[in-house]
Amino acid sequence: MASSIQNLLKERKYPFIFSATVLLLCVLFFLFTTNPLPFPLPNPINLRVSQQSPLPPPPSPRKPSPPLDNARSDLHWTTCLTGADHIPCLDNTKAIKALQSRRHMEHRERHCPSPHPLRCLVPLPKGYKVPVRWPKSRDMIWFDNVPHPKLVEYKKDQNWVWRSGDYLVFPGGGTQFKEGVMNYIEFIEKTLPAIEWGRHTRVILDVGCGVASFGGYLMQKGVLTMSFAPKDEHEAQIQFALERGIPAILSVIGTQRLTFPDNVYDMIHCARCRVHWEADGGMPLLELNRILRPGGYFVWSATPVYRDNKKDQDIWNAMVALTESICWKTVIKSEDSNRIGVVIYQKPLSNTCYKERNADYPPLCNQRATHNISWYVPLESCLPLLPEPNSIGEENWPTPWPERLNGTYSSLQSNRCADQNFYQDTKHWDFLVSNVYTHELGINWSSIRNVIDMNAFYGGFAAALINQPLWVMNTVPIDGPDTLPIIFDRGLIGVYHDWCESFSTYPRTYDLIHSSYIFVNLTKRCDIIDVAVEMDRILRPGGWILVQDTTALVEKFSLIFRSLHWDTVLHRQHFLVGKKGFWRPADVDS
Repeated sequence: MASSIQNLLKERKYPFIFSATVLLLCVLFFLFTTNPLPFPLPNPINLRVSQQSPLPPPPSPRKPSPPLDNARSDLHWTTCLTGADHIPCLDNTKAIKALQSRRHMEHRERHCPSPHPLRCLVPLPKGYKVPVRWPKSRDMIWFDNVPHPKLVEYKKDQNWVWRSGDYLVFPGGGTQFKEGVMNYIEFIEKTLPAIEWGRHTRVILDVGCGVASFGGYLMQKGVLTMSFAPKDEHEAQIQFALERGIPAILSVIGTQRLTFPDNVYDMIHCARCRVHWEADGGMPLLELNRILRPGGYFVWSATPVYRDNKKDQDIWNAMVALTESICWKTVIKSEDSNRIGVVIYQKPLSNTCYKERNADYPPLCNQRATHNISWYVPLESCLPLLPEPNSIGEENWPTPWPERLNGTYSSLQSNRCADQNFYQDTKHWDFLVSNVYTHELGINWSSIRNVIDMNAFYGGFAAALINQPLWVMNTVPIDGPDTLPIIFDRGLIGVYHDWCESFSTYPRTYDLIHSSYIFVNLTKRCDIIDVAVEMDRILRPGGWILVQDTTALVEKFSLIFRSLHWDTVLHRQHFLVGKKGFWRPADVDS
């Protein structure tokens, strides 16, 4: 039979049968070659499966998400009319106008809109570009990304910032940095070698930071600085800092505590920061005392330190009396070659001095009324007792950097099993970052400088990335365990925050937003859409989100982000990777 068919085909005596046979072969070939593969091809933008990954193979592929128009046709976005730099909780003009007083900077504090924050998308500045990459960004950024020339003119004689063509240039000057910020930094360490930048002194708070050049240049010394200033007439100074790739946050010492734990900063710095430390019975300085680590330093460079006119000397005398009353020791008072004065105070290591004071003023705080998490907590005019060492001869100071990153901390011992959980958490993040985050998800880590972790816990994610040229703002949710002191003990930085409200930062300030299992509890209190809109507000175009959560929640987020024209991929059923584009509703018919 087979030979007969071969002869027919060879001799072509029956053209109809020959044509039918050829057609049949073509149909069979087409069916076999177009049969779907047993697995989906990876998205070329995001996924690169690592052949060396020790993880088990991923589960069966999910079904493709339904088309956007069928999935969430109710999401139609508009452009916010509030401008390209809108911060919902700091630009609430209605609440600010209703304030009874502005004497204590109440108008610079958080006033979040209620009941809903933004349901629109903040526009991009005209001409916005992908930001200059670190480390070049420390010294220059695109003017169009932060088009605010006011500070350039206002501080033109102090070398804060210049404009040069399409760029803003930061020469490393400042009001107190006559010979440059690096010379100032080295002067401080030469004056007091015990500071030992990057070894003994690792985590710093820079109050009234200007454009944050002090913190930016300290990074090469191995120091991590949290720079902060209010959104005030010094236009866009914190926005400049973040665009440069320097850690910074909008905040003010007004009527409420700063969103940091007690006893965590190795040093606090103020160079002409325009804070009246002696005001209101010294309440602003008492707030610094609360967050400064026992044995930590306060470096103050301001005119009362070195000028002898009556106004400055009255302030200096008030500071002498105030610092003595809270047992701060004056370690150094000196002037540099430009006769710029610096005084360095040190906080006591124990409660002995408090108990030996002639007058109980300021009084010791009532420990029973102490607030664990500093979130909308009023300032207090009292001295909190210092934590007692756990053993004789022990000090409440972490081991030197970098050993402190994975060391043992007294703050862990107040919680049962916390020490074991800490080490398990560290191992977990080391493995996940090394084997999944940096190899399988297709994220371009070389483009990432500013990172925010929405649910930092012990800071394991940030610790696992410590060798990358980036920094992480660790946020600890206010309704979760208070682990922020441990994060600072590790030599990292962070704040408390409620993600049902907007974050105290400008739009377009982070390159990557990371979250791990925060949304199950969060969405019981607020709408997932509002959280997604805030993530869109603070993420730079071209930036990434990395969400680890339940399959149901990451599916919901994926739909919202796709409605924003983001590229999204679900990996291993629990990791949502998204990349934000430049799309805004004004660009197309929304």
